[in-house]
Amino acid sequence: MSGTDRRPAASTAQERATHKKVRKDADAAELPRRAKGVPVLEVSDLHVTFPSEDGRVHAVRGVNFSLMSGEVLGIVGESGSGKSVTSMAVMGLLDENARVEGSVKMHGTELLGRSDSYMSRIRGDKIAMVFQDPLSALTPVYTIGSQLVEALQIHNTYTDKEAEARAIELLDLVGIPNPEIRFKSFPHEFSGGMRQRAMIAMAIANDPDLIICDEPTTALDVTIQAQILELLKTAQEETGAAVIMITHDLGVVAGLADKVAVMYAGRVVERGTVDDIFYGTRMPYTIGLLGALPRPDQTSEEALATLEGNPPSMLELPTGCPFAPRCPLVEDRCRAGEPTLVATDAYKDSAEASAGDAGGGELVAAGVVEPHRVACIRHEDIARNHWHFADIYPIPSHIDRAAGRRGREERDVVLEVRDLTKFFPLTKGAVFKRRVGTVHAVDGISFEIRQGETLGLVGESGSGKTTTLLEILDLKAPENGRIVVLGKDTSQMSNRIRKETRRDLQVVFQDPMASLDPRMPVFDIIAEPLKYNGYSKDRIEKRVEQLMALVGLEPAHVNRYPRHFSGGQRQRIGIARALALEPKLLVLDEPVSALDVSIQAGVINLLDQLKTELGLSYLFVAHDLSVIRHIADRVAVMYLGRLVEVGSVEEVFDRPRHPYTQALLSAIPIPDPAKERARHRIILRGDLPSPANPPSGCRFRTRCPLFLTLPDELRQRCVDESPELRVIDEGGAGHAQDTHVDDRAACHYAKPQKVF
Repeated sequence: MSGTDRRPAASTAQERATHKKVRKDADAAELPRRAKGVPVLEVSDLHVTFPSEDGRVHAVRGVNFSLMSGEVLGIVGESGSGKSVTSMAVMGLLDENARVEGSVKMHGTELLGRSDSYMSRIRGDKIAMVFQDPLSALTPVYTIGSQLVEALQIHNTYTDKEAEARAIELLDLVGIPNPEIRFKSFPHEFSGGMRQRAMIAMAIANDPDLIICDEPTTALDVTIQAQILELLKTAQEETGAAVIMITHDLGVVAGLADKVAVMYAGRVVERGTVDDIFYGTRMPYTIGLLGALPRPDQTSEEALATLEGNPPSMLELPTGCPFAPRCPLVEDRCRAGEPTLVATDAYKDSAEASAGDAGGGELVAAGVVEPHRVACIRHEDIARNHWHFADIYPIPSHIDRAAGRRGREERDVVLEVRDLTKFFPLTKGAVFKRRVGTVHAVDGISFEIRQGETLGLVGESGSGKTTTLLEILDLKAPENGRIVVLGKDTSQMSNRIRKETRRDLQVVFQDPMASLDPRMPVFDIIAEPLKYNGYSKDRIEKRVEQLMALVGLEPAHVNRYPRHFSGGQRQRIGIARALALEPKLLVLDEPVSALDVSIQAGVINLLDQLKTELGLSYLFVAHDLSVIRHIADRVAVMYLGRLVEVGSVEEVFDRPRHPYTQALLSAIPIPDPAKERARHRIILRGDLPSPANPPSGCRFRTRCPLFLTLPDELRQRCVDESPELRVIDEGGAGHAQDTHVDDRAACHYAKPQKVF
């Protein structure tokens, strides 16, 4: 059950306030109280430093912002910019060795310097937090219901029966199906999306005045992310709370936030309304972040903007602007001193216009006209010249993905998968195991990849993508079907041919740190496949140097260890290792999902460049469909072990046929506030069914929005008959075709539909 498709709440926030229990604390009157015209949260000149072996780490440096009731502030920036530390300082959750200075006021009451017992009364009552990883945030040995009851009773005098009733009401409110039953479930029995829903239920349990969300959708599928974002909007409406949304996804900010603060090196470097930041940004760093984003609603034949270099060390900040070493507009005066946040001309003009209207001066004084402030001495040059990211950031010109899509039928097939099936037995019993079911992980899928082509394989977690990759990489006869790699059938391979084929088929993993041996220097990591394939020592040294240069790393750094490199650099090392034996086909399993958007852009550009220069082919698995739109030539959409749509990237994104593809695309946040405000999202109900017990007929029918609109006589076909992949014309009519046809969908009643 989604955040929008739920039963009416038993009571509104105003009604609940009439029967909310008296607080246990005798000094409850000291807690911050709402006051008209007073901000919910005021953060002034906040500084946070931590001791370390090398000196003090200045994690947060002079952060200022305020939030009124009902407002949403988006805080964005790269990893290490100070976003999470700022929120933890507000919550009073930093370690005792942290030194916190400045002011954090809630409803005008100072919170810094308060005792832990006082902050314990604030947390969970006045301020609530939704963490990034709900499995880590929930206690695994207690049921979801008992944790909700505890959150209610610790701040109020609910009886056990009243607290249980309220907890069930909250689970229903956040869209947990069968809340009376799931109340007794443990966290491990919930899916990732349901765990995050339970966290949100806990956050809104006591009608807080402020909700802090720290990357609440990072680890979730795009469909579940859409549900959670809708739910957060509902939670805000129910509680009337102010919200701080910490995220690296600027699309999420565009659709949810009223105001945005961009952080870099522990400071806010640009702040303003969401429209100011997205349409009138004047900070080179923000421009770079926006330019580095692949967009699902636009076809781009250009590379992405790249922010070269890494954020500075918070131990030794450079003199002057901390962004200067990476800024393409840097001048000598930028290094003379660190710029302060100043109001832009656009804000001054709007403030003067408001002051000239009846009552406008009061709006300015009250802060209703949000100041657009920026910490850059060249902000006036940016405004005067209307500089776009392409005007100031280097964009590689040698990348030409269009070349990879020309003459497809004339190029060789490098990977052919036909009717691939992989089932796993479901067993029960510790000593004497017996089979009690079958997990239908992959159930008869077919696709092909041609030389110089990228196929994007997409779908929710549990759809069978990883199993498909493992079956291909195993290079053995599949359980059923056929896999042909570079013209060689895996079912007929000898050990010698299998070893030779592995040279031409390489893989790049999702987590670069986990895939690189931390005990080995980079030289040994890259040289390992060369060593075991008989390369001489001199040839290995020369090849490693070539590979380091090829992926944009300094060859002189080959004696360093993986821990000495950033996340993006580690992923480049993984790519260099995969390219060592000059393969023809690369399998990439979520290669950029763990990277900041700025670093992600550089890796995507590198993959594009390598494909063009080396004639590589890619099987690219990703849950971020914006990345797929940018890098793929063709797309295959998986659902519960089967392909539901296959086609060229333009057809699938611009005219999706299958209702599941339409829902996936509609769930992608677009970094454009106007488009986000005008969009209608298709919110899927519930979670993916179990592959051990897939629905009969069409496997998507239990969540399909189209199925709900069909008359009973048409629905029956979806229940009884599994649809086959077929060509769907503009009118919805279809006919079967072989797998060589580009654009096909597996739906009885599909019609092309524009999503963006």
